[in-house]
Amino acid sequence: MGFLDLFRKPPIRQAESRVASDTVRKISRAIDELPAERATYIAAFAFILGRVANADLEISDEEVAEMERIVERLGGLPEEQAVLVVQIAKSQHKLFGSTESFIVTQEFNRIATRAQKQALLHCLFAVSSSDQSISVMEDNEIRAITKELRLDHSDFIAARSIYREHLSVLKA
Repeated sequence: MGFLDLFRKPPIRQAESRVASDTVRKISRAIDELPAERATYIAAFAFILGRVANADLEISDEEVAEMERIVERLGGLPEEQAVLVVQIAKSQHKLFGSTESFIVTQEFNRIATRAQKQALLHCLFAVSSSDQSISVMEDNEIRAITKELRLDHSDFIAARSIYREHLSVLKA
């Protein structure tokens, strides 16, 4: 069982969010044929992927393609819907990222299981390494997300070690 297989089952809602993020609502409308909780989950997941891709203020074509592949696989979405979800997440992040990042990550933290959070962590490294280099800014953003998701530092190190050959700090 791969870590993306963990997303095939709907997440267990750990607590209800009193105020859903506008960003998550916009993205989840793009996948509104799914159950509301599942759509919210995928929307938050996609937005957080965009958060890391945009950490260095440049989202490469490779990062977008990897985000689309991940969203398609984890959401079980047709390619066209995955592309749409990623494009909306990407544009929402560029427009509102600095104000929405923490809110969306906290919402994801409430609705995701520990295993799903760990899988997201691996996906964040997959996106940031898709252009063969994980910048210091991307690495720092993933570390911040790890803390916001209340994952252990050992979770961060375990995921990071898989992608160590792409860490720009080790290439210099």
